[in-house]
Amino acid sequence: MHSQAQHLAGGRILAINPGSTSTKFGIYTRAGAEIERNLIHGDEELERFKGRPMMARLDYRAGVIARALEEIGYSTMGRANGQPSDHFVAFAGRGGLLPPLPCGTYLVDEAMVEDLRLARHGEHASNLGALLALKFAQAAGVNAYIVDPVTVDEWQPCARVTGSPLVQRTCIGHALNTKAVAKRFARAQGRPYEGLRLIVVHMGSGITVSAHRGGRTIDSNTIEEGPFGPDRTGGLPVRSLIKLCFGGVYNQKQLDRKVFGEGGLFAYLGTRDLREVERRIEAGDQEAALVFEAMVYQIAKEAGAMAAVLDGQVDALLLTGGMAYSERVVGALRQRLEWIAPISVYPGENELQALAEGVFRVLDGLEPAKRLREEEQAPAQTIATRGRLVIGLE
Repeated sequence: MHSQAQHLAGGRILAINPGSTSTKFGIYTRAGAEIERNLIHGDEELERFKGRPMMARLDYRAGVIARALEEIGYSTMGRANGQPSDHFVAFAGRGGLLPPLPCGTYLVDEAMVEDLRLARHGEHASNLGALLALKFAQAAGVNAYIVDPVTVDEWQPCARVTGSPLVQRTCIGHALNTKAVAKRFARAQGRPYEGLRLIVVHMGSGITVSAHRGGRTIDSNTIEEGPFGPDRTGGLPVRSLIKLCFGGVYNQKQLDRKVFGEGGLFAYLGTRDLREVERRIEAGDQEAALVFEAMVYQIAKEAGAMAAVLDGQVDALLLTGGMAYSERVVGALRQRLEWIAPISVYPGENELQALAEGVFRVLDGLEPAKRLREEEQAPAQTIATRGRLVIGLE
C-alpha cells in the first residue's frame, strides 16, 4: 500500500476555471497537462439561471465536469476504505472576488466559502471556482485550493491615489496568469522571481499590464483603465463619460455593458474576434487597420508607463494571453517596446496550469498554504472600499 507521502508525490491535480459561458478544467501531474477541456454552456442551458445568483449554477457546473471526467475514465471519489482518491491528490479552483490578498496558494476553508456564497465582494463566475474544487475535494477526501485570486493586491501605496479622495484605484486583474508567467520566466533564466524587474502584458478579453519588482506586482492598470481590448473600452475621457452618464440615453446597466462587454474592437468593428479583424486588415479594410493600430498603441503606452514605474530598469517584458498567439500583435509590440527590454512571449492564458503549479508548490513543501482570514489585508492598508462589482475577467 502506498504511503500518504508517496500518494502525494505521484498524484494528479484537477484544476477548474469557471467562466461566464464555459467551464475549463485540466488534469495535471508535475510533468504537465494530461488532459485539458473547455466545456461550453449553451444559451438554453444558462437561460434557466437568468436573474439568479451565481451560486445557483454550482451543482449544474459540478455535474457537467463530473460527466466529462467519467467519459474520459477518471473518478473523483475516494476509495471505499476512506482513503483519498486514487486519481487526485488535490483540487484547485480559480479564485474569485475576495478581500484584497497577497499572492499565494490558499486553502479553501469555511471563511472563504462564506465570503463567496454571500458574494460579499461582488458577483462573478470565478466565485464558483473555490466551491467547485471543494465539492470534488470533499468527495475525494483531499484538500481544495485557490491560487492568486483576482483580488491579489500588492500595489505600492502611491499607486492607489487618484486625483480625488472620492475615488481610489482598486487592484483587480489577471494575477493568476501574470504571476505564473513571471515565475516561469524566472525559472528559465535560473534567477529568483524576487530578483527580477519585469513588465508582464496579459492580453485576453481584458488587458492587464503590470510592473513586478521584489517578487511583488507593485502597479498595474485595472479593469477600468488602460488599453481597450476585444470588448472593453479601457480608460475613457472622464468628462465625456460623465456626460454619457447624465445624458439620459443609457441607464446604468446599459452603460456598464457598453464599457464592459460591448466596447473595444466590438464597438468599432462589430466583432470580438481578433482573427476576423486581421482578416479584414489583409483584405484592405482601413477602419480595421486603424482600430487595430490604436489598440496596440494603447497597450504599448501602458507598458511604457510601467517602465517608468520601474525607474526604467527592466530585465524583461513578457507578452501573454490569447492575443499573444497573434504574430501581428506581437510584431507590432516588439517594434514599439524592444527599446525597454528583451521581449519573451508566452501565448495563452495558462490559468489551469498556473492553478496546478501553485498547488504542487504547497504539496512539495516549497511554500505554505495560506488562509483567507490570516492574510486578509485591512482596508486602511489597501483600499477604502471595494464595493460590489459585476465584472468580466476572462
